Amino acid sequence: MFLLKLVPDNTNVDFMRVRNIALALSIFVTLASIVLVGVRGLNLGVDFVGGQMMRVSFEEPVRIDELRSRIDGLQLGDSAIQEFGGPRNVSIRMPLPEGGEAAANAAADRVKQAVTSAYPTAKFEAVETVSGKVSNELFRSGGLAIALSMLGIAIYIWVRFEWQFGIGALTTLFHDVCVTMGFFALTQLEFDLNVVAAILTIVGYSLNDTVVIYDRIRENLRKFRKMEVIPLLNLSLNETLSRTIVTSVSIMLALVVLLFLGPDVIFGLTAAILLGTFIGTYSSIYISVPMLVWLKVDSDSFVSKAAAPTGAERVTHQEGY
Repeated sequence: MFLLKLVPDNTNVDFMRVRNIALALSIFVTLASIVLVGVRGLNLGVDFVGGQMMRVSFEEPVRIDELRSRIDGLQLGDSAIQEFGGPRNVSIRMPLPEGGEAAANAAADRVKQAVTSAYPTAKFEAVETVSGKVSNELFRSGGLAIALSMLGIAIYIWVRFEWQFGIGALTTLFHDVCVTMGFFALTQLEFDLNVVAAILTIVGYSLNDTVVIYDRIRENLRKFRKMEVIPLLNLSLNETLSRTIVTSVSIMLALVVLLFLGPDVIFGLTAAILLGTFIGTYSSIYISVPMLVWLKVDSDSFVSKAAAPTGAERVTHQEGY
């Protein structure tokens, strides 16, 4: 039976040759993401800021300024109206009126009436209401969940491998989360609890890829005691390259289909995981592994110098390192 091989046997890609260029690029993108979040901010959904969120679909593209003038004429407070996934889909965000649930329902009915009177074919896909107290709790809980997951992962890697591996994994996860949030600040896609779930998924995927590579590096550090670190890291990356590509490509193919054919309500979730899969694959190669070089990992990190090597060893020297 014919087996498809995405990566040929005996592949020998010199990943570490461009590690400094990748480092500069990663630092630039991470800092740019942090600046974007600080300057532009995130388009926080109702989950985090409280209020009413309505998603409306139209048969034809609608003029946002005209729709805004009609809703503002209701004098229900400042409204935030923007396209949601396409010119025929619009999200309307309103502040919560005073008077509790009854007042919120009455305000939603007035908005529905104003929109459908001007656009008879308009369909309200969803109407969500979240109080300010609940939204603050959700925001704190979401941020805490991301921070604790990253800290727990770093401790796990530290215990299973060595402290250098824990720092490498934590740096990788920090990079992935910052770039994902920078993407949402740049595109102003709605940032809600679905995106928090996506970030936690990205953290898990990036960790899984990093652990597989780290495990092979640890195995080779014990196996090839006389081999220089740079060639050993390249060897480990090439040995796990097939698994990395197959996993990431299969996930991204499914996500691309879901991104274009899936419902609008999970558009942000799908976009975040798709970007995170690509970024996580990149960072597991060009951040987590080069960190071991900068943190001076060698064969003595796992086996003492007094221990005798077992079996045949591969000795490789490369110039220019």
